[in-house]
Amino acid sequence: QVQLQESGPGLVSPSQTGGSMRLSCAASGHTAIPYGMGWFRQAPGEERKLVASISVSGERTRYSESVEGRFTISRDNAKNTMHLQMDNLKPEDTATYYCAALLLLERDMAPIVGFDYWGQGIQVTVSS
Repeated sequence: QVQLQESGPGLVSPSQTGGSMRLSCAASGHTAIPYGMGWFRQAPGEERKLVASISVSGERTRYSESVEGRFTISRDNAKNTMHLQMDNLKPEDTATYYCAALLLLERDMAPIVGFDYWGQGIQVTVSS
């Protein structure tokens, strides 16, 4: 089992439209097991949606259409961390962002479904 903890610039960090923000996710516990990882977000009144995912190796990534070209997912397996660099932020990016992981034996597949482990979430607010 793995525990996930999101962090960002401050507890809650508003960012102006067009600005940037970087989220981090620290994994602890059974980190020697290969995990595919991803970032989800959920806005009020909406379902949780996959924003980006990354393979165990870090070589494969996948993005939702709404963030393609603006967000970059990465991971550092030596430090058991994952990041989401968010550039050109828009008000519609405002949501609670969740770090997620799943056991994945295929090292070069960016997962879409089947995430078993979740962080508690971090609020991202983009003001217009």
